[in-house]
Amino acid sequence: MGDSPRTTYVLVDGENIDATIGTSILGRRPRPDERPRWERLLQFVQERWGQPATGLFFLAAHNDLPMPFVQALLAIGYRPVALSGGAEEKVVDIAIQRTLTALRDRDADVVLVSNDGDFIEEMRALQDGRRLGIVGFVEFRNSRFSELIENGLQSFDLEHDVRAFNARLPRVRIIPIDEFDPADFL
Repeated sequence: MGDSPRTTYVLVDGENIDATIGTSILGRRPRPDERPRWERLLQFVQERWGQPATGLFFLAAHNDLPMPFVQALLAIGYRPVALSGGAEEKVVDIAIQRTLTALRDRDADVVLVSNDGDFIEEMRALQDGRRLGIVGFVEFRNSRFSELIENGLQSFDLEHDVRAFNARLPRVRIIPIDEFDPADFL
């Protein structure tokens, strides 16, 4: 048992990321080239932390399982977690909260892919010496994650750090002067 490598669990809140791209960034339904290349996220985490990553992709599938998307996730190494529940239940949030709680009993690192503040307490409970990361869009991330970041939660931007997109998204963000390229605006 001691010979097996430590694992990073990558928990993807697909609804939150999709809604942020469509509603907050683009103001419309994303084109295929404006959607994340999810395999890049797993590769990024594996390379960044030097250990295997297990991707769990949570999605609401109340009455309809999006088989082409599920098959694509399986092909790139994710375990789709398709959920259903009552009309008022936020099934993805509930499942991610339960998974984060269950991970407290595992010797593993965790990366949450969401901007949603509904996971603050579960992430705080995981700040016990393990590596923790949050991936999303920095300007849309719930501000309550700031305290966790000050206490060691690593923050990664899905577009700029992970480089998960083929097309550049029309985002307004604070640019460190060392990264500023006037050609991007001309």
